[in-house]
Amino acid sequence: MEALAQDKVSQEQGKGIKLKISDARRDTTAFIQKIHNYRDDYVGNDKQPTEHVVIFDEAQRAWTLTQIRHFMSQKKHIPDFQYSEPEFLIQTMDRHTDWAVIICLVGGGQEIHDGEAGLPEWFAALQRTFPRWKVYASDRLRDDEYLRGKAWDEVIGNLDCTIVSDLHLSTDLRSFRAPSLAVFMKAILDVDPQSAISEFNRIKNRYPIVLTRDLNSAKRWVKDQSIGNERFGILASSGGLRLKPEGIFVKSDKSVVNWFLKPKTDIRSSYAMEDCATEFDVQGLEVDYAIVAWDADFRFDGTQWNYLQFKGSTWNNINSETDRRYLKNAYRVLLTRARQGMVIFIPKGNKNDITRNPEFYDLTYKYLRSIGIPEI
Repeated sequence: MEALAQDKVSQEQGKGIKLKISDARRDTTAFIQKIHNYRDDYVGNDKQPTEHVVIFDEAQRAWTLTQIRHFMSQKKHIPDFQYSEPEFLIQTMDRHTDWAVIICLVGGGQEIHDGEAGLPEWFAALQRTFPRWKVYASDRLRDDEYLRGKAWDEVIGNLDCTIVSDLHLSTDLRSFRAPSLAVFMKAILDVDPQSAISEFNRIKNRYPIVLTRDLNSAKRWVKDQSIGNERFGILASSGGLRLKPEGIFVKSDKSVVNWFLKPKTDIRSSYAMEDCATEFDVQGLEVDYAIVAWDADFRFDGTQWNYLQFKGSTWNNINSETDRRYLKNAYRVLLTRARQGMVIFIPKGNKNDITRNPEFYDLTYKYLRSIGIPEI
């Protein structure tokens, strides 16, 4: 929303009109509302919403009952909240006596936060409380990236659900040079090398993807690729704590607004490459060219991915299926944030540092090279 506000100020200045940033922000928030603000307007009352149509972007990120109940108790002093976020939104729109429409924009495999309910909770809320609502869904929602291990027949249950294939937004506006970038990255993450090779051959001439073991080479590459104000920056997993010896601090205190919006002359911007952005910073956003720094939290062993978390001075296996899914999705997000191209930086490690054993990185590098991604 800050980007929209600043753009509005800039556009008005181009017309010779002086507009305060505070006024631009007010206009923007009137147009786009945070779900938390919407929710607060309708808690504890039976008011009908002004809107008859609600568009929920990143709908898979809506909170579970446990998450929202904890939040409402701790932050709003409302005990025993009874609804998950999807159920409460449907409940408010159900107050209309004539008609209402909820449009959910869902990204597959995008859940990265604790408490994110995912797509199945929307269907579950309808089954529990609002089975009379008509449901229209894309046929692509049958993929496990959306269903989180549930069977499709179980998810739609007794609902009046109509499948409409045209509801799938198949044109990727983010990576406009390679609309199938997400398909390519899915194949990599699913350890489907043959599909990955096929997809890479389709996009490599339009969308450059390269590998390096040297961060300085990666920085030169993104600078050489970008033209004018095309934005570039470093991305890394929030769990990539052993990137620190490489000069990449995933726990750095930065302003995401400055990282994305400040110009090349500002050291707080992504251009300076002094701060990195994690999956939490870039979900739903993008840069033109990205350096994706790959740490040992998500490492390939020659057959499958290993999921680890760094605590104290050691790497520990992640056993929770939910937490493993979050980590895999974190890399899915990082690998799909570049609009025009990316360089994947995989450290060499250090044989004298047990937390950065070269073996933690080498097999990941070899796997990506085997797919055909060239090294610079």
